[in-house]
Amino acid sequence: MSDNQKNARNKKVLYGIIALLGVVIIVLGIYVYNLSNRSTTTIVTAPTKSASSEKASSSTKKYIEGKDYKITYSNTNLIDKATIQKGLKASYLTDINDLMNTDEQTGSNMAKIEVYYNKDKNLLVERLFKNGYKDNQPTQTVGYDLQKQAMNLDKTFGNDYLNQPLVYTWEKLTK
Repeated sequence: MSDNQKNARNKKVLYGIIALLGVVIIVLGIYVYNLSNRSTTTIVTAPTKSASSEKASSSTKKYIEGKDYKITYSNTNLIDKATIQKGLKASYLTDINDLMNTDEQTGSNMAKIEVYYNKDKNLLVERLFKNGYKDNQPTQTVGYDLQKQAMNLDKTFGNDYLNQPLVYTWEKLTK
């Protein structure tokens, strides 16, 4: 084989590899495009949170205090409402739509929340009751340290709230 024939053969092989890489790049491009299109569709359809199985008693689908849920503050001489709200907000317990939402994936699915104030430890203890709770046993108990302004998820015990004053209650009224 002459050098010209070898060069021509090498060029054909090189062009074949380039063509193959081009096809692979095009196929990958189409695949990535379809993936990005699919995630955009998911993002567009994701806000179905308002279309939960629950219906608010209002025709505008806004939950109404006194009709759909009830909030009670007590012992406000010990701790002010703003401090309680600060602890609830840090615990993500101020969004009524989320509390009322029974969808396990997108909502809190709450039936009741009780907040106790431990003045000695400067601690708010939140007892969270999901729908379906039994025997007044909370689904979860969370502490909010007012001094450190931090959540205390794993060190909240019954003695932190037993015999302590109840300062806030949120209850779901609609089924």
